Amino acid sequence: MDNTQTMLRAIINGQSALKEELIKRIDDVENKLGTKIDNLDKKIDRVDEKLTKRIDNLGKQLAYLEDDAPTREEFDDIIAV
Repeated sequence: MDNTQTMLRAIINGQSALKEELIKRIDDVENKLGTKIDNLDKKIDRVDEKLTKRIDNLGKQLAYLEDDAPTREEFDDIIAV
């Protein structure tokens, strides 16, 4: 092989090694992010569940309050007394 082919081969080998290293690093980052995203999804689900329970509780309390509130006629009778 002459010098041109040797230099070309060295460049191609360097690019190939760089590509392999980049792919490995991208895979590592992807794996780390995948687990973090999964953990975040679980946390969001737990928060959503807690909020849903709290909103349901508030809705029940509001419904009970509405049931206990006097009607307009009852309120007018209370005022008239």
